[in-house]
Amino acid sequence: MPLKPRIFALAAAVAALTGVPAFAQDFSFGWNPRSGDVWVDSQLSDVNRYGSRYRQPFVDEMVRYYGAPRDLVSSLLVERHWAPGDVYYACAIAQILGRPCRYVVDIWERDHEQGWGNVAKQLGIKPGSDEFHRLKRGFVSTYDRWARPIRIDEDLYPHYPDRARAIRAEAAAERAPSHTAGHGKRGKGEDNRAGKGSNDRKGSDANKGNGRNKGNSKSNNKSNNKSDNKSDNKSDNKSDNKSDNKSDNKSDKGDKG
Repeated sequence: MPLKPRIFALAAAVAALTGVPAFAQDFSFGWNPRSGDVWVDSQLSDVNRYGSRYRQPFVDEMVRYYGAPRDLVSSLLVERHWAPGDVYYACAIAQILGRPCRYVVDIWERDHEQGWGNVAKQLGIKPGSDEFHRLKRGFVSTYDRWARPIRIDEDLYPHYPDRARAIRAEAAAERAPSHTAGHGKRGKGEDNRAGKGSNDRKGSDANKGNGRNKGNSKSNNKSNNKSDNKSDNKSDNKSDNKSDNKSDNKSDKGDKG
């Protein structure tokens, strides 16, 4: 076996065992999936990150659940510099079609400039079709096996009602106003109302006090009037008595003379 192929084979074996990419992010076709679905493109980019960092679990997933030969996956990643996202999608499409992964790999190498969306259409998988939705659900199953978080697309809600409810609840919680701020506003209002109430009570108490003062003034005036009347009456009686006595005395003297 020539020296150069031996070196590549050794590099592939080391990369598969250690999980370290032999060539860091230098993909042979660049990276522009153009699947025709924004969510799918986003997930394929994330598959690139996972496959580059966790090479061995990625290879195991392709072999065990997508029927890809291990040597083919390792060769695509290491020798042929395929992006992990392209490897995943080629094997996922092949599984939907019931064809070997190598069949789709050959088509992608020939027609990759058209993008995955057009290649999938040529193979009979159109956007929005049942086969396309099966492709999208495949991401969820793979991510669950990887224990990697995934936010499902809206058109997958019917297939994952529990996840859909969790996403809607999270969105509702983000839109809801802060309860703390609401309580603070009500607290200020209650304080203002309480302040007004206390002022009202103070005012009523003051008015009551004024009422009592008015009552005291009235009673004082009455007693003063009574005492004045009594003194006036006494003085009048005294003067009347004196005048009567004088007149009586004069008449008595007159009678004596």
